[in-house]
Amino acid sequence: MPAVTLQGEFVDLIPLTPSHAALTFAWRQSERATNLNRGAATVEQQAAWIGARPATEYNFLICLKDGRPVGMVAISAIDTVNRHAEPGRFLIGEPDAVRGIPAAVEAMKLIYQLVFEQLQLERVFGTIASDNLLMVKWQKFLGMKEEGRLRRHYFINGHFQDALCFGMLEAEYRAAALPRMNALIMAGRSRSNSPS
Repeated sequence: MPAVTLQGEFVDLIPLTPSHAALTFAWRQSERATNLNRGAATVEQQAAWIGARPATEYNFLICLKDGRPVGMVAISAIDTVNRHAEPGRFLIGEPDAVRGIPAAVEAMKLIYQLVFEQLQLERVFGTIASDNLLMVKWQKFLGMKEEGRLRRHYFINGHFQDALCFGMLEAEYRAAALPRMNALIMAGRSRSNSPS
């Protein structure tokens, strides 16, 4: 996939490169990432992993408008024949920097706009470890539907966890997810424009 930058009102998504390895590795080692697959064991392995991403993926760094990186997100498993893709690798690594800013919501909106409006895919899907209750709640709030369960699918944090399967269709994105995300972004705009 060509390197693209997605620009929003509060955040931009810029292409992830091996130069971001130390930063993203630190985020992946943080407590916020305990329910994610472990991934690379060193910064060097993280850089090699980023450099080896296939052409069927978009991997992004989430940056505030002043350029500060605050997280990461990706679209993988892009299938243009069956018209689906998997958004994921979503992690806000700098939660204090985004407090009061709808950074997470806008990042997902930019991802969905790329998937549904530019790539014209029909569906997004993914799995979430069953212990990752905040991400399950977040994805349901954004419009994902739980579609199934892969029992004892992940070994994370010293025990097996089910993988909860989620999906959203393009029509569901337009009818429910997009209006909800726009409302949250508008609320963030109102907060940022209010006098302190």
